[in-house]
Amino acid sequence: MFKILLSFIFVLVSSCVRADSADQTISMSADPSVQVLIEKIGLRESATASRDLPGWSPPKKIVVRQGRPEQLAQFQAIAPGVEFVIVDSVEQARSEAVDAQAVLGICDEEMLSASPGLFWIQVYSAGVEWCVENQGMHKGNKLLTNGQKIGSPALAEHAIAMMMMLARGLDVYHANQLKGEWQQQTGLDRSDHMELEGRTLLVVGLGGIGTQVAKRGHGLGMRVLAIRNSRREGPEYVEYVGLPDELNELAKQADVVINTVPLTDQTRGIFNAAFFDAMKPSAYFISVGRGGSTVTDDLVAALKSGSIAGAGLDVTDPEPLPEGHPLWTMPRVIISPHTAGRSDKGRDRLYLMVKENLRRYVNGEPMLSVVDIERGY
Repeated sequence: MFKILLSFIFVLVSSCVRADSADQTISMSADPSVQVLIEKIGLRESATASRDLPGWSPPKKIVVRQGRPEQLAQFQAIAPGVEFVIVDSVEQARSEAVDAQAVLGICDEEMLSASPGLFWIQVYSAGVEWCVENQGMHKGNKLLTNGQKIGSPALAEHAIAMMMMLARGLDVYHANQLKGEWQQQTGLDRSDHMELEGRTLLVVGLGGIGTQVAKRGHGLGMRVLAIRNSRREGPEYVEYVGLPDELNELAKQADVVINTVPLTDQTRGIFNAAFFDAMKPSAYFISVGRGGSTVTDDLVAALKSGSIAGAGLDVTDPEPLPEGHPLWTMPRVIISPHTAGRSDKGRDRLYLMVKENLRRYVNGEPMLSVVDIERGY
């Protein structure tokens, strides 16, 4: 009898919380590990509280893509009065989002246009160009947050791995291994085996990924230069931060250039013939940003002519790289299929950040990783 009475009280209290909390914010504290994450990877906090943004109101329904039951339980604990709906496809999201205020994990034009009350869209990826291209993102009031910086440690290590592979000629040795050849005379000179300490690294795009790249380059004893979009401030381990119009001048100094820029109108095609002509013939170009920032034909021409020594590409334009494309078989070129962000820790970091954004959203607090929808980053 006592157990039945307790169960009844629990159901009654839960029902009251669900009924009332849609009209009020939830006073739940932040997970202490969130602050560690913010400091470790430099997550950016909005200067404006979400409650002060036009269109914000406490949510009543949130659609979640690819949510797991244990995650849903934690989401429900953060926002007990909110209805959470897990969907496995865009088609399901389009149907469920019609009366939702937020969607986690999906950005789709048909969904946006059919959901007049949709305010907050959380995408899991760092790149958002595919999302902001939707016209519905520019109609009414929208708040867009992304997974920027979540994958930055993995992306940075991938870029550094490509750099070290090229600097030590491991791409050539591995090709010989696959042919079963013990070949010391590979055509690489001693000068092609680059010691990185004291060399100059140019990081183009000093955001989340770029900062992680710069930190690792500095740790290897490299002199680090950088380019960023709008200001010259940077961490102490970056010797000089230039603006976009200095790109080709700084490229002249670099032994390695690593591209970490997002794709915007300002970055599209910036790595072109003039840029590759400015690079040293002994320098390497590494790209883990966006493929559209590189003019592929100009890169191929630079590799063929010897204007640069080699390239490591996790992103290409077009993507996927077509069968028979010259980049597949060019010497001193390493290609990975847009997988640099994969990591054994990335999913946990992403979930922690999304969970924190949910807590901040229902409380009307400043959000993490807010995207300027008009600028696209």
